[in-house]
Amino acid sequence: MTDETNPAANRFPEPGERLEGAHPSTDTLALLARRRSTAARAMTEPGPDDAQLKTLLKIAQRVPDHGKLAPWRFLVFRGEGRERAGAVVSKIFAGKEGGNDEAKIAEEAGRFTRAPVVIAVISTVLENHKIPEWEQILSAGAACQNLLLAANAMGFAGQWLTEWYAYDPHVKDAFGLRSGERIAGFIHIGSPGEDPVERIRPDALVSFWGE
Repeated sequence: MTDETNPAANRFPEPGERLEGAHPSTDTLALLARRRSTAARAMTEPGPDDAQLKTLLKIAQRVPDHGKLAPWRFLVFRGEGRERAGAVVSKIFAGKEGGNDEAKIAEEAGRFTRAPVVIAVISTVLENHKIPEWEQILSAGAACQNLLLAANAMGFAGQWLTEWYAYDPHVKDAFGLRSGERIAGFIHIGSPGEDPVERIRPDALVSFWGE
Protein backbone atom coordinates (compact mmCIF):
# COMPACT_ATOMS: atom_id res chain seq x y z
CA MET A 1 0.00 0.00 0.00
CA THR A 2 2.93 2.35 0.53
CA ASP A 3 5.50 3.46 -2.03
CA GLU A 4 8.69 2.20 -0.35
CA THR A 5 10.82 4.71 -2.25
CA ASN A 6 8.76 7.55 -0.84
CA PRO A 7 7.05 6.49 2.41
CA ALA A 8 5.27 9.85 2.71
CA ALA A 9 3.62 9.46 -0.70
CA ASN A 10 0.65 7.40 0.55
CA ARG A 11 0.57 8.62 4.13
CA PHE A 12 -2.50 10.49 5.29
CA PRO A 13 -1.56 13.93 6.67
CA GLU A 14 -2.06 15.00 10.24
CA PRO A 15 -4.32 17.98 11.07
CA GLY A 16 -2.38 21.21 10.73
CA GLU A 17 0.30 19.64 8.54
CA ARG A 18 1.29 21.83 5.61
CA LEU A 19 0.68 20.03 2.32
CA GLU A 20 1.93 20.42 -1.21
CA GLY A 21 -0.10 22.92 -3.21
CA ALA A 22 0.11 20.81 -6.37
CA HIS A 23 0.60 17.13 -7.11
CA PRO A 24 1.84 16.67 -10.69
CA SER A 25 1.33 13.03 -11.70
CA THR A 26 1.20 11.63 -15.20
CA ASP A 27 -0.07 8.32 -13.75
CA THR A 28 -3.06 10.10 -12.21
CA LEU A 29 -3.83 11.88 -15.47
CA ALA A 30 -3.67 8.57 -17.32
CA LEU A 31 -6.03 6.97 -14.80
CA LEU A 32 -8.52 9.83 -15.15
CA ALA A 33 -8.30 9.77 -18.95
CA ARG A 34 -8.93 6.02 -19.13
CA ARG A 35 -11.17 5.35 -16.12
CA ARG A 36 -14.21 3.31 -17.10
CA SER A 37 -16.85 1.75 -14.90
CA THR A 38 -17.09 -2.04 -14.87
CA ALA A 39 -20.58 -3.52 -14.63
CA ALA A 40 -21.16 -4.94 -11.16
CA ARG A 41 -22.41 -8.19 -12.69
CA ALA A 42 -18.97 -8.63 -14.30
CA MET A 43 -17.06 -8.29 -11.01
CA THR A 44 -15.41 -11.17 -9.22
CA GLU A 45 -13.45 -11.84 -6.04
CA PRO A 46 -11.29 -10.64 -4.50
CA GLY A 47 -12.52 -7.33 -3.25
CA PRO A 48 -10.63 -4.95 -0.98
CA ASP A 49 -9.40 -6.42 2.29
CA ASP A 50 -9.84 -4.69 5.64
CA ALA A 51 -6.77 -2.47 5.25
CA GLN A 52 -7.64 -1.52 1.69
CA LEU A 53 -11.24 -0.79 2.63
CA LYS A 54 -10.09 1.46 5.46
CA THR A 55 -7.88 3.37 3.02
CA LEU A 56 -10.69 3.69 0.47
CA LEU A 57 -13.06 5.13 3.05
CA LYS A 58 -10.46 7.62 4.30
CA ILE A 59 -9.81 8.75 0.72
CA ALA A 60 -13.57 9.04 0.11
CA GLN A 61 -13.74 11.68 2.84
CA ARG A 62 -11.00 13.84 1.31
CA VAL A 63 -13.41 15.90 -0.78
CA PRO A 64 -14.42 19.57 -0.91
CA ASP A 65 -16.67 20.16 2.09
CA HIS A 66 -17.81 23.76 2.56
CA GLY A 67 -18.21 24.42 6.27
CA LYS A 68 -16.46 21.18 7.28
CA LEU A 69 -19.86 19.57 7.84
CA ALA A 70 -18.99 16.05 6.61
CA PRO A 71 -22.48 15.80 5.06
CA TRP A 72 -22.16 12.09 4.24
CA ARG A 73 -21.62 8.75 5.89
CA PHE A 74 -20.86 5.26 4.63
CA LEU A 75 -22.69 1.95 5.01
CA VAL A 76 -20.62 -1.07 3.97
CA PHE A 77 -22.11 -4.33 2.70
CA ARG A 78 -19.74 -7.30 2.55
CA GLY A 79 -19.70 -10.99 3.34
CA GLU A 80 -23.05 -12.34 4.51
CA GLY A 81 -24.29 -8.80 5.00
CA ARG A 82 -24.74 -8.57 1.22
CA GLU A 83 -27.12 -11.54 1.21
CA ARG A 84 -29.11 -10.12 4.10
CA ALA A 85 -29.37 -6.79 2.30
CA GLY A 86 -30.56 -8.57 -0.83
CA ALA A 87 -33.19 -10.40 1.20
CA VAL A 88 -34.48 -7.05 2.47
CA VAL A 89 -34.66 -5.61 -1.05
CA SER A 90 -36.34 -8.68 -2.55
CA LYS A 91 -38.95 -8.83 0.23
CA ILE A 92 -39.84 -5.17 -0.25
CA PHE A 93 -39.99 -5.67 -4.02
CA ALA A 94 -42.28 -8.68 -3.60
CA GLY A 95 -44.69 -6.53 -1.61
CA LYS A 96 -45.06 -4.03 -4.41
CA GLU A 97 -47.79 -4.10 -7.04
CA GLY A 98 -46.66 -6.47 -9.74
CA GLY A 99 -43.92 -7.84 -7.54
CA ASN A 100 -44.99 -11.48 -7.88
CA ASP A 101 -42.51 -12.40 -10.63
CA GLU A 102 -40.37 -15.13 -9.03
CA ALA A 103 -37.48 -14.61 -11.46
CA LYS A 104 -37.48 -10.89 -10.74
CA ILE A 105 -37.65 -11.47 -6.99
CA ALA A 106 -34.61 -13.73 -7.26
CA GLU A 107 -32.81 -11.06 -9.28
CA GLU A 108 -33.53 -8.48 -6.60
CA ALA A 109 -32.18 -10.84 -3.93
CA GLY A 110 -28.84 -10.86 -5.74
CA ARG A 111 -28.42 -7.10 -5.98
CA PHE A 112 -25.69 -6.91 -3.35
CA THR A 113 -23.82 -10.10 -4.21
CA ARG A 114 -22.78 -8.94 -7.66
CA ALA A 115 -19.63 -7.35 -6.21
CA PRO A 116 -17.45 -8.40 -3.25
CA VAL A 117 -18.00 -5.05 -1.51
CA VAL A 118 -20.79 -2.50 -1.85
CA ILE A 119 -20.55 0.88 -0.14
CA ALA A 120 -23.63 3.05 0.23
CA VAL A 121 -22.70 6.73 0.31
CA ILE A 122 -25.43 8.42 2.32
CA SER A 123 -26.04 12.14 1.96
CA THR A 124 -26.65 13.62 5.42
CA VAL A 125 -27.71 17.17 4.61
CA LEU A 126 -27.99 19.62 7.49
CA GLU A 127 -31.20 21.49 6.74
CA ASN A 128 -31.64 25.19 7.43
CA HIS A 129 -27.89 25.64 7.63
CA LYS A 130 -25.93 28.57 6.24
CA ILE A 131 -24.15 26.14 3.88
CA PRO A 132 -26.57 25.58 0.98
CA GLU A 133 -28.07 22.09 0.76
CA TRP A 134 -26.95 21.81 -2.86
CA GLU A 135 -23.31 22.21 -1.86
CA GLN A 136 -23.70 19.52 0.79
CA ILE A 137 -25.26 17.14 -1.75
CA LEU A 138 -22.45 17.79 -4.22
CA SER A 139 -19.93 16.90 -1.52
CA ALA A 140 -21.56 13.47 -1.14
CA GLY A 141 -21.33 13.01 -4.90
CA ALA A 142 -17.65 13.87 -4.73
CA ALA A 143 -17.21 11.15 -2.09
CA CYS A 144 -18.74 8.66 -4.52
CA GLN A 145 -16.31 9.68 -7.25
CA ASN A 146 -13.34 9.53 -4.88
CA LEU A 147 -14.29 5.94 -4.05
CA LEU A 148 -14.39 5.01 -7.74
CA LEU A 149 -11.04 6.64 -8.48
CA ALA A 150 -9.33 5.23 -5.40
CA ALA A 151 -10.67 1.74 -6.16
CA ASN A 152 -9.30 1.92 -9.71
CA ALA A 153 -5.94 3.22 -8.48
CA MET A 154 -5.84 0.28 -6.05
CA GLY A 155 -6.39 -2.17 -8.88
CA PHE A 156 -10.11 -2.81 -8.44
CA ALA A 157 -13.10 -2.29 -10.69
CA GLY A 158 -15.90 0.00 -9.59
CA GLN A 159 -19.42 1.02 -10.52
CA TRP A 160 -21.68 3.70 -9.06
CA LEU A 161 -25.31 2.54 -9.04
CA THR A 162 -28.54 3.74 -7.49
CA GLU A 163 -31.45 1.73 -8.96
CA TRP A 164 -34.96 1.79 -7.55
CA TYR A 165 -34.10 0.69 -4.03
CA ALA A 166 -31.90 3.72 -3.40
CA TYR A 167 -35.09 5.81 -3.43
CA ASP A 168 -37.53 3.41 -1.79
CA PRO A 169 -38.59 4.65 1.68
CA HIS A 170 -39.01 1.10 3.02
CA VAL A 171 -35.51 0.12 1.93
CA LYS A 172 -34.08 3.29 3.43
CA ASP A 173 -35.85 2.57 6.71
CA ALA A 174 -34.52 -1.00 6.73
CA PHE A 175 -30.99 0.28 6.17
CA GLY A 176 -31.29 2.71 9.05
CA LEU A 177 -31.43 6.01 7.16
CA ARG A 178 -32.64 8.89 9.24
CA SER A 179 -35.14 11.55 8.23
CA GLY A 180 -33.76 13.71 5.43
CA GLU A 181 -30.96 11.28 4.54
CA ARG A 182 -30.63 10.05 0.97
CA ILE A 183 -28.52 7.45 -0.78
CA ALA A 184 -26.18 9.21 -3.17
CA GLY A 185 -25.05 5.89 -4.60
CA PHE A 186 -24.13 2.28 -4.06
CA ILE A 187 -20.46 1.95 -5.03
CA HIS A 188 -19.73 -1.63 -6.14
CA ILE A 189 -16.08 -2.67 -5.87
CA GLY A 190 -14.37 -5.89 -6.92
CA SER A 191 -11.95 -7.43 -9.35
CA PRO A 192 -12.77 -7.05 -13.05
CA GLY A 193 -14.12 -10.27 -14.53
CA GLU A 194 -13.87 -8.68 -17.96
CA ASP A 195 -12.31 -5.57 -19.43
CA PRO A 196 -14.86 -2.80 -20.01
CA VAL A 197 -15.28 -1.35 -23.50
CA GLU A 198 -15.03 2.39 -24.04
CA ARG A 199 -18.35 4.09 -24.82
CA ILE A 200 -19.08 7.14 -26.92
CA ARG A 201 -18.28 10.29 -24.96
CA PRO A 202 -20.07 13.56 -25.73
CA ASP A 203 -18.02 16.51 -26.84
CA ALA A 204 -17.79 18.92 -23.96
CA LEU A 205 -19.97 21.98 -24.33
CA VAL A 206 -17.46 24.67 -23.47
CA SER A 207 -17.68 28.42 -23.88
CA PHE A 208 -15.32 31.15 -22.74
CA TRP A 209 -17.11 34.13 -21.29
CA GLY A 210 -16.02 37.50 -22.59
CA GLU A 211 -14.03 36.18 -25.54
